[in-house]
Amino acid sequence: VQLQASGGGLVQVGGSLKLSCAVSGRDFSIHGMGWYRQTPGEQRELVATMANDGSARYGDSVKGRFAISRDHDNNTAELQMNSLKPEDTAVYYCTADIREGIYYDDYWGQGTLVTVSS
Repeated sequence: VQLQASGGGLVQVGGSLKLSCAVSGRDFSIHGMGWYRQTPGEQRELVATMANDGSARYGDSVKGRFAISRDHDNNTAELQMNSLKPEDTAVYYCTADIREGIYYDDYWGQGTLVTVSS
């Protein structure tokens, strides 16, 4: 199983950006997808997650500005980021809770850099 994230880049304060994550592989099922972010010297923090039932959870700092969505047919997730602030600058990581056979594990993508300039 592999996760491929895309969509990062440079954006001005107040702008918008959309991140995408695609899960590929064989003989797996997804039980949740989400996004975390990390800045140098800091711990990785929750941005947003979405379970298979559509329930979403957001980090406090992004509530009302970011929205996560999923396409179950295509094994993808997107993160729409609006009203971006300089403090949103970070490497964003896609993650998925994957079941392969009887095993569950968390998989992570390679990270995509988002830079918000003032």
